[in-house]
Amino acid sequence: MNRKHKVLIANRGEIAVRIMQACKKLGLEFVSVYTAEDVSSGHVALARELGGEKSLYRISSYHDANELLCIADEAGATAVHPGYGFFAEDFRFARRVTERERSLVFIGPSWRVIRDLGDKINTKRLARSIGVPTVPGSDRPIYDELEAEKVARTLFEYQLQQGIARPLVLVKASAGGGGMGIEEVYDIDTFRQVYRRIRNYAMRQFKDEGVLIEQRVTDFNHLEVQVLSDRSGRNPVHFGTRNCSIQSTGRQKRLEVAPGFDPSSIEYGFDAAAVLDEITQHSLNMARKVGYDSVGTWEWIVTRDGHPFLMEVNTRIQVENGVSAAISRVKGQEVDLIAEQIRTGLGDALGYTQDDITFHGVGVEYRIIAEDPDSGFAPWVGDIDRFQWEERDWCRLHTHVPSASPEKPYTIPTEFDPNLALGIIWGRDLAEVSANGLDFLEHLVLEGHNGKGEPLKSNVEFLKKKTERMLRF
Repeated sequence: MNRKHKVLIANRGEIAVRIMQACKKLGLEFVSVYTAEDVSSGHVALARELGGEKSLYRISSYHDANELLCIADEAGATAVHPGYGFFAEDFRFARRVTERERSLVFIGPSWRVIRDLGDKINTKRLARSIGVPTVPGSDRPIYDELEAEKVARTLFEYQLQQGIARPLVLVKASAGGGGMGIEEVYDIDTFRQVYRRIRNYAMRQFKDEGVLIEQRVTDFNHLEVQVLSDRSGRNPVHFGTRNCSIQSTGRQKRLEVAPGFDPSSIEYGFDAAAVLDEITQHSLNMARKVGYDSVGTWEWIVTRDGHPFLMEVNTRIQVENGVSAAISRVKGQEVDLIAEQIRTGLGDALGYTQDDITFHGVGVEYRIIAEDPDSGFAPWVGDIDRFQWEERDWCRLHTHVPSASPEKPYTIPTEFDPNLALGIIWGRDLAEVSANGLDFLEHLVLEGHNGKGEPLKSNVEFLKKKTERMLRF
């Protein structure tokens, strides 16, 4: 790897902090950005500490590609790390970065891989072509009503054969996203009217009346496989599995556990170890098929009876990368997946194989957020007066929240999600990591007030309650 690279960190908050730390570890220069709302963020202070004022630029928006690339040119950056969110999975941005006159390295998959795997229909079709199980249903938009009804009828019959007492089919606008244009159908007799309604909605909203028909899976665990490959795209490895089933009412992850199941202490109605191995091998096979060349996550659902279905592929570093790193060793050494993403993204060969990766213990990641779980996880707005935790060998905390005090509180920016920190806990087994996790949460000090003087609300108590439910259906 060329140590003369300079990395533009096109992100904010916790992930910006960790990218800076990884660059420092690799001996790389970096340049960081911030907006007016983030002037007090810890990532700004760390940039000054590690790189000085020359490493820091104020911008108007993290969403402005032109501004980010202007900063890259002015600062002499040679690579761009998008973090997660913002431009991380925007293949047009990745293509622009790498094909502009003054080309830069995009630290993520190639833009073609992002494009191909970012299309859920294409991903499903690709998966099926190599025998990777996906949710039963169509793998292309359906425009014909009779064909759509035939697919729906087949799905109802399949579910009845599986012993599902109340079969359920999803009718989705194929061009939709974010939950838009989706309805559930419990009865084939009502299917046609729902199909017509969604088709008309899709045409109005997206100028494309294509519709997808899928089985609705309701009782499942959400698992992930962490994959990494170098630029050759030929030798992907995995860093185990994660269980991300504990979520908010809006299906947003709140607690992740690695590995994804624990058959040594929990009895499942299926061979959990075999399922973990199956989804891992399927993920690696698919990564090889597409020539995947960075860090990425294959997301799965596993039903109560042990049937896995691929949902999607996330072509970026994920928030929960640290919990996979916590249980992984490469040739006996701790691993930093963000540093590995940067190192291989800048051209280094992976330098190890799956045989060099070993797994130890159980890891838990708590997402500490200013929100009110009792009110639909509504974001809380206000100032943080105190945020402290106890340093332990088995605990790492990643945060962009600076040291706060009643005299100098930290105001949570309302322009972004109120994510405060990630607490990553390790234990030799599930019992120990659960005890350690509760110990961490019990001693966490998080205090603040809003404009009315009301105390800060957070999800800490929610996380405590959910700790005992980890890895269970």
